[in-house]
Amino acid sequence: MVPIDDVDTGRAANGTVSSSRLTNLDLNLLVALDALLQNRSVTKAAAAMGLSQPALSASLARLRRHFDDPLLSRRGNEYFLTPLAQLLRERTHTVLAGVERVFAAEPVFDPSSSTRQITIVASDYSVAVLGAPLTELLERDAPGMRVHFSANTPSIIDDAEQALVGVDLILLPHGFITDLPHSDLHDDRWVCIVADSNDEVGDELTHEQLASLPWVMTFHSPTASTPAARRLRMAGVEPRVEVVTEHFLTVPALVASSRRVAVLQERLARRLAPDSGVRTVRSAVDLGSLVEAMWWHPVNTRDAEHEFLRDAVRRAARTLDHR
Repeated sequence: MVPIDDVDTGRAANGTVSSSRLTNLDLNLLVALDALLQNRSVTKAAAAMGLSQPALSASLARLRRHFDDPLLSRRGNEYFLTPLAQLLRERTHTVLAGVERVFAAEPVFDPSSSTRQITIVASDYSVAVLGAPLTELLERDAPGMRVHFSANTPSIIDDAEQALVGVDLILLPHGFITDLPHSDLHDDRWVCIVADSNDEVGDELTHEQLASLPWVMTFHSPTASTPAARRLRMAGVEPRVEVVTEHFLTVPALVASSRRVAVLQERLARRLAPDSGVRTVRSAVDLGSLVEAMWWHPVNTRDAEHEFLRDAVRRAARTLDHR
């Protein structure tokens, strides 16, 4: 990678970068730092980078001097990240991905010859619904492109703008991200599911049953929950949560052959196999609908390659009602 000759960690009042601590450092140290923090081992990091252990040890020594912190702390035969290293781990990985995107830019974009890897942060619901039509479209129009679907997490959503420095898109319904460029893709609505064998529930879950039966919930925490769960609470129903999962595709198996209930996106519920062991029922509480959208960093708004990708995602979404 290219060296950094006159770039610093300090920023002037006008937001520009001043010259200080990063003088004489180079971007290869960022690669080394990422490998060390991800692998938590000099030996494993050296192997991942194709370097000798002494060479990476020298980089670690430079990084320790720069941060005035050991970064990796040895206890017995294991290495542990220091508190500063834990803070740097995700930040470094994100920034490195952003740097790689800068140096992968081309003056003219031709999708038919592009070999770039696209990274899309998405839930398993989004991948299940949009993954096939999007990859089919890219296979036809940009056969050399590769798609990496990365799972979303509450920490990514809480700092979406920072996360989007290193990824192309986040697929997520409205209600979680604000003040970032986005484009709506498709509508969906929430439905309730119960086990086929659950004879307590007829065609509708009553208000009392919503409050008394055990629940399977997705992303159940103070900062992460589905809009449907929030609507239940607004209607005075506090779900009795028995199981929590961060994967929508696992919900039916956790409901089948049990007294549990759950909410699921209708497009996903329609894809369930006849022998899934669950059925959809109405809810006495209006669970509302959702609008799935794609979100991106403002720096990519006018990037030709990114514009092609966004158009491809929109075209894939338009095919959903015909599948």
